[in-house]
This record gives sequence, C-alpha cells and structure tokens, in this order.
Amino acid sequence: MLKTLKRGSLIIISGTTCAGKGTVIKELLKRNEQLYLSISYTTREKREGDIDGKDYYFITNEEFEEKIKQDEFLEYAKVQYDRYYGTPKKEIEKKLSEGKDVILEIDVQGAKQIKEKMPETILIFVMAPSMEEVKRRIKERNTETPEQILKRFEVAYREINEIPKYNYVVVNDVLEETVKKIEAILLSEKCRVDRIEEVYVENKEEIIHEFLMGKEFVNERTEIK
Repeated sequence: MLKTLKRGSLIIISGTTCAGKGTVIKELLKRNEQLYLSISYTTREKREGDIDGKDYYFITNEEFEEKIKQDEFLEYAKVQYDRYYGTPKKEIEKKLSEGKDVILEIDVQGAKQIKEKMPETILIFVMAPSMEEVKRRIKERNTETPEQILKRFEVAYREINEIPKYNYVVVNDVLEETVKKIEAILLSEKCRVDRIEEVYVENKEEIIHEFLMGKEFVNERTEIK
C-alpha cells in the first residue's frame, strides 16, 4: 500500500582520530551490496600501494581548480601543504538515482558543507570508547612524534564539540556491535515517513464499504460471538 522512494541515501561517517572509521566502513561494505563508498579527488602525491580510482582520484592542482570552477564538487577543502581534497557531485548523484546508498568518509567541515546542500544527508559520528583508548591506539602505531600526537588530540577535541550537529553517534568499542548499530540506523532511515512518495489504496467509498461489510467479514464476526 506504500510506494517509497527508490532513491538511495547519502550517509556521512565522520569521527575522531583512531576511532576506527575505515575499519567500520570496510565491514559495512562487505556485508551490504547496496552500499557504495564514494571516492574523493585529491592533489596529494600517490603513496606506495595507492591505486588511482580506488583509494582516490589523483589529479593536479590545475585540474582540481578547473573542477571547482565547473562546480563539480559537493564539498572540497585545501589542507596542509596546499593539498586539495574534494567529493565528486556527479558520481554521487548517479549512484543515488540508481538506488544505491552512498557512504562518504569525511571530516566535520566537509559534512557541514554537504548537509547545507543536501539536508536529507544522514550524519553519523563514530567515536573511540575513550581518549585514553585513542592514546593507546596511537602509541600502538608507533609512527608519530609527540608533537603530532598532541596535534591529533587537539583536532579530536574540536571534532567532539561538533557532535550535536550530527544525527547519530556510535561508540566503536566492539567492531561487530558497531556495525550492527549502523546497519540498524540505515534500516530505520528507510522506514521514515518522509520517504513515502504515495499511499495507494482502492479508495472509492463503496469499495471500502463492501469490504468492511462483506459476507465473509460478517460471518467471521458471527463465529467469534
């Protein structure tokens, strides 16, 4: 009786450093064929193991700035060392129109830009169980200086202050439970009333009346008595 939107949902997953966002997203993609991970454009140099078109689309600064002029990004930012990162508009729109749910893994500033353009976007913030756990995970990596670690913590605290702007927050303590919670969020979003395009019934009054007062219905009432 309900006709719901076939259009997919746009889902942004942000979170603090070492919250495990990437691992959570990989597990979601593995378990849900209808999910698509958007690939961003960047002007940073390829690192060992990077695959163009899978990890990022690697382009030059000139190419990126031309795409800005052509309004090809949902959001973009220039970060340290003058590197650009941007979320492609056309590709995402194509996947959404095909009924795919699209995941973006971006920071809180990018999420804010997209939410302003597309208010229906679902914002999910993933957190580590505690900052002490964040500290442990960073130390376990053993790849950063004390100054870099301090910088990460400063950014993390600023991002945590942005949580009220999100729709959902999930603490990533046990991976399996985290994935289940996000899957439940996505399922519940599909049941939102504002996704209903049409309620269709045979609404002629006489048909409804005949159905309610039909012989079969009357007999059932008699038997119950």
